[in-house]
Amino acid sequence: MGRLYDRYSSIVYSIALRVLGDTGAAEDVLQEVFLQLWRNPGVFDSSRGNLAAWLAVIARNRAIDSLRKRRPEADIADVVVSVEPDLAGDTERARAMEKIRSVLGDMPAAQRSALEMAYFEGLTHTEISARTGEPLGTVKTRIRAGLLSLRKAFA
Repeated sequence: MGRLYDRYSSIVYSIALRVLGDTGAAEDVLQEVFLQLWRNPGVFDSSRGNLAAWLAVIARNRAIDSLRKRRPEADIADVVVSVEPDLAGDTERARAMEKIRSVLGDMPAAQRSALEMAYFEGLTHTEISARTGEPLGTVKTRIRAGLLSLRKAFA
């Protein structure tokens, strides 16, 4: 468990910090994610993907849950992220991040924006529709097309 923590804690923490914008809350999410893995390691299914991706999704979901539970102290758009994820130690992750940036950079701005709002801000499709003024079906289509583009890049 110590080796897993050493290897993946920076990713889990970075994602939680990016979503929450609060170091204390990000540390809490980090602890919750690894406690979940410790208590129930059988939940992870290696046939469906790698551990890093699974932990990233769990971290994101926990962070979004935490964000929705807490009272709004500041507008989420005003939160400044002060720590960048340190992925330089792992070449595979660095290449994956570069590929993701490349695919996102090639996407239309509206599609990229919808994906970022859904993933990093934890907004629902309905909330994104309300924020952008676009029809709900359009938002869903943009997010789905963006995810398919990312999937195709990694296939």
